[in-house]
Amino acid sequence: MTVPAPPRAHRIHPAWWVAAVTFLALVGAAAFRAVPGVLIDPLREEFGWSVSTISAAVAVNMALYGLTAPFAAALMERFGIRRVVMCALLVVAVGSGLTVFMTASWQLVMLWGVLVGLGTGSMALSLVATVTNRWFVARRGLVSGILTAGGAAGQLVFLPLVAWIDSEHGWRAASLGTTAAALAVVPLVWWFLRDRPRDLGVVPYGGSAADDVDPVRVGAGRAALQGLTLAARARPFWLLAAGFFICGLSTNGLVQPHFIPAAHDHGMPVTTAASLLAVVGVFDIVGTIFSGWLTDRVDPRLLLLGYYGLRGFSLFLLPPLFGPEPQLSMVVFIVFYGLDWVATVPPTLALCREHFGARAPVVFGWVFASHQLGSAFAAFGGGVIRDVTGSYDLAWFLAGALCMAAAVMSVSIRRNLPPAAPPPDPQQAAAAQAHG
Repeated sequence: MTVPAPPRAHRIHPAWWVAAVTFLALVGAAAFRAVPGVLIDPLREEFGWSVSTISAAVAVNMALYGLTAPFAAALMERFGIRRVVMCALLVVAVGSGLTVFMTASWQLVMLWGVLVGLGTGSMALSLVATVTNRWFVARRGLVSGILTAGGAAGQLVFLPLVAWIDSEHGWRAASLGTTAAALAVVPLVWWFLRDRPRDLGVVPYGGSAADDVDPVRVGAGRAALQGLTLAARARPFWLLAAGFFICGLSTNGLVQPHFIPAAHDHGMPVTTAASLLAVVGVFDIVGTIFSGWLTDRVDPRLLLLGYYGLRGFSLFLLPPLFGPEPQLSMVVFIVFYGLDWVATVPPTLALCREHFGARAPVVFGWVFASHQLGSAFAAFGGGVIRDVTGSYDLAWFLAGALCMAAAVMSVSIRRNLPPAAPPPDPQQAAAAQAHG
């Protein structure tokens, strides 16, 4: 009789190495997403394009970034995480590198919007959901917070560097720099990233072999659409999707691309405004990881109530804070907005897992798609408001009101927790004790 070999012993569980490489992949892909807010003014000056025209390319990028996510989650089930992530990083690198040759606005939309949107969307938060579901049973909230922070912070912490490169060497050098950042991660993904714990002879962190379920071997499109069909029958999906639409609208769609030009309208240097957004990225890491820790311990609906409500209140206070120099009140806003930037992701992902189980990565991909549709709506709408009214004030106020609505929707989601175990029968307990 053959005795099965015991699992390999590891001083550090391989799940943490997979999480580390995933973090780097998300940061590398997000590097290019730091560029739009910095380069709006340089592109206007060189090509004479309006804010609305440039914002349209940003909107296409954000929409595809979200709409690709559910199909990417299904592709990861079909072909594996490593292959999908490597291809996505290469597409990002090609899209960002070719922008240096563009001469017309439609080329901006195709490269900056379509190619980079597809590439970054193939990783996005569907990658976070897939890695946490496959490799972790314990600490899922914490890990999802760390990985989410990597993707979101990568969009912001590069801003001062991008702004400096643009000021010293022009926007083309900044675009090529982001190409290099995406390419640098490809070898690490090839070497360290594995699709499933069984590939390394281990079980998921904090789980058992039963938690390492077989992949779904169906077409990516079919799996994604099946996930949407299932989710669309459930009220919590629509509440989560609507809340995440507003989340994207009030962060990636409005603040990320339009904060720097809005500050520049009030006399603030672009490099200073970019540095403020970089501070948002730093505190985003702290806030999202802490949110992941809280999600393992607190009702996620209450967390979303607080996150959306406070975000809306802060946006109402933002317009008077702009000026040539950042005052203490602006710094306070920046710190808070950083802590709250994507703190919504761990509790949203937890509610997806609670309601949709094994299909959570694909369903969350559709919820995230709504996030990016909200981002696209605000990216374009913010530019239109600026062109029509000459100010961004109306955009901040509208976003604040919608955040208040998201808080109400989030807290109204019902829970779907497994039933609690019934208390032991006193007679059975006494008999068990009598028999030792």
